[in-house]
Amino acid sequence: MALLEMRQVRKIYRVAGEEVRALDGVDLDIEEGEFISIIGPSGSGKSTLMHLMGCLDTPTEGCVKLDGVDVSRASANRLADMRNRKIGFVFQTFNLLPRLNVLQNVELPLIYSGMRARRRRAQAMEALTQVDLVNRAKHRPSQLSGGQSQRVAIARALVNHPKIIFADEPTGNLDSQTGAAILELFRDLSRQGRTIMIVTHDPKIAAQTSRQIEIRDGKIGHGSTAPTHRSPSEEESGPPRWGAGGQDSRFNG
Repeated sequence: MALLEMRQVRKIYRVAGEEVRALDGVDLDIEEGEFISIIGPSGSGKSTLMHLMGCLDTPTEGCVKLDGVDVSRASANRLADMRNRKIGFVFQTFNLLPRLNVLQNVELPLIYSGMRARRRRAQAMEALTQVDLVNRAKHRPSQLSGGQSQRVAIARALVNHPKIIFADEPTGNLDSQTGAAILELFRDLSRQGRTIMIVTHDPKIAAQTSRQIEIRDGKIGHGSTAPTHRSPSEEESGPPRWGAGGQDSRFNG
């Protein structure tokens, strides 16, 4: 069974009395551990697709299942519960709260889930260890570089041990070298068994993922690739080679 399944999914809006089909008959399977990109131009339907897969919205028609649970007609509270337990989000603008330090920002999803303070701090430090930012735990966002800020956002997405992470243009506000380091971090997380989905308009970014899903006019395009099934020899794991000061030693950004 796929981690995420979509069958004949449609999302229809009415704008100025006209019907707009943001998604039109989408069939899609996402397997656990895949490293995927959704690519398409502005207005193609890629953000709508991410919203439905990420339990931020429900379809007008069709079926969406996440980890075996049908969320097609779920209530707002049920969707929020699924997001909190099974999904992590990373955004282009980082969305860090400036008055909180790094550790407190990473703790936020665990606060919403009602976890006790001692346990959530330990879990947040574990997530910061995964992105090699423990030495920045007490810093505020204003004291971080763009790459460090995005890694805090990734730690926050990892902290509740989600089944899948959605990253919406995660390198859009970064220089090319720092962006390459962030993509390598996502690749390493995928090798460790995480399911990573990147939404992008950039073919160069999409080409670095194991599978590309092209969307145009609300439909999955012919350029999309099939699910990948990696052999054990391909399941290489290992943390990114972060250097002193929390920077990836392969890059200078």
